[in-house]
This record gives sequence, C-alpha cells and structure tokens, in this order.
Amino acid sequence: MADQSISVDALSPAQTEAKAETLGISKGSMPAGRMFVAAMLAGAFIGFGAMFFCLFTSDSSLPFAVQRAGGGACFCLGLVLVLCCGAELFTGNSLMVCSLFSKKIGAGQLARNWAIVWLGNLAGSLVVVFLVCASQMGAMNGGAVGTTMVNVASSKASLAPATIFAKGILCNVLVCLAVWIGFSARSVVDKVLGIFLPITAFVACGFEHCVANMFFLPSGLLMNMLGVGNPGAIALEGLVANIVIATLGNIVGGVAVGTAYWFAYRTRENRA
Repeated sequence: MADQSISVDALSPAQTEAKAETLGISKGSMPAGRMFVAAMLAGAFIGFGAMFFCLFTSDSSLPFAVQRAGGGACFCLGLVLVLCCGAELFTGNSLMVCSLFSKKIGAGQLARNWAIVWLGNLAGSLVVVFLVCASQMGAMNGGAVGTTMVNVASSKASLAPATIFAKGILCNVLVCLAVWIGFSARSVVDKVLGIFLPITAFVACGFEHCVANMFFLPSGLLMNMLGVGNPGAIALEGLVANIVIATLGNIVGGVAVGTAYWFAYRTRENRA
C-alpha cells in the first residue's frame, strides 16, 4: 500500500518559512571556501542566463513585447541552474533574514555570507564574461550580439542613481518571490515552472539585478574596448555605480520579502 503521508502539494507558507530558516542556518555556517566556490557557480549560472538574453534580444526584427518577454524567459536559465543545481546567490540570500529574526544565526554570520557570496558571484560572472568574449559570441548574427551587449551595458551605466535603486528593489522582490516558490517546491518541475513568471517579469520590465549586471556591464565594456559600438560608450564610473546601487536596492527588496513572510508565517516552534 502506498504511503499516504507522501504529498505532492507544495509546502505551505508556514512550512516554507521554516525551511527558509533551516537553509539560512546552513548557509550561515558554511565554510568560507565552499561558500565562495558555490557563489562562483551562481555568478556563472546567472551569467549564462544573461548571455542567453543577449543572444535572443539581438534580433531587432522582433516586436518590442516579444523581445522583452522572450529575453526574460531566456534569462530564467540562470535561476533554474542556481535552484536546481545548488549554488549561493547573493540576491536570494536576502531571505536569510528569516533565520536572523528568529535568532538562529547572528548578524555577523549574515554579513559574512553576503560579503563572500557577493564577491564569489562577481568572480564567477567575470569568468563567464571572459569566456563569452573569447568564444567570439559577439560576432553572431552579423555582430548584432556584440552590439546588444554594448547597448545593454551603456543603458544600464547611464541610469540615474534613484532609478537604479528603485529598479533594484523591484527586481529583488520578484527574485526572492521566485526563490520562495523554489523553497516550497517538491520537484525540479515545480521549481522551474514556479520561477518562470517572476523572473521573466523582472527582466522584461528592465529591473536591475546586481549579479546579472556583473555580466551585462563588464561584457559590454569589454566588447566596447574591442571596438564594438561608439568608443567610450560605457563609463567605468557608471558601471561601478550601477552595481553598487543595484546591490543596495536588491538588499532592500529582498529583506522586505523575507521580513514580510517571517512576520506573517513564522510558527511558535520557530521563534527563539
């Protein structure tokens, strides 16, 4: 007789919050070396999604809405790999605040994780940037892929700080909701289908994801330095400012999601 205790339903919100706390404890106690390598993987995975986005959106014959939605769908590759293959993503780790608020990890553990994972994401992204440029991917579609990389980076680097910050908040609200769905899922299929719409939405709407921008901005800058687009189209200070401000906005958006779900669904057993 089949085990009647086995369920295919997604975890309830309270069960998902408890799982988020458990995952936060393991993330907070992970050795630094393993954490950095896992973060490099996440940076590379998000870079793959961004690379796929640039390829798809280089087709200028597509209508605007199709190009944005299709590019967003392509970008989902990144978070699918992160959640299904296992990796440490800075933006998703905003949800560690659930463990912090329940006093299961300390502020020092949280800060340590965020710092190491952010740097690891950057390192992994830059490896993919180098490999993509070395592979001559920018020459595809008659050079349109390289031009798209430069245009995407140029537009991001020229945004006003307040705009980047607001886009960063909105971005990580959607990303952390996608990660939350991933926490609640019981199968790989559940995870892939569950994250599809939130991630497609944030990319299609042009929101700012600091880890994705660790690929978009350096790849565009490198392609520009190699002669694609107008010389000096991307200012280095604009590149740095975008990633820093997007990071701050992403923290605010992610912490808001984690705080709301911790407050609404923490159980008595999970309280310190």
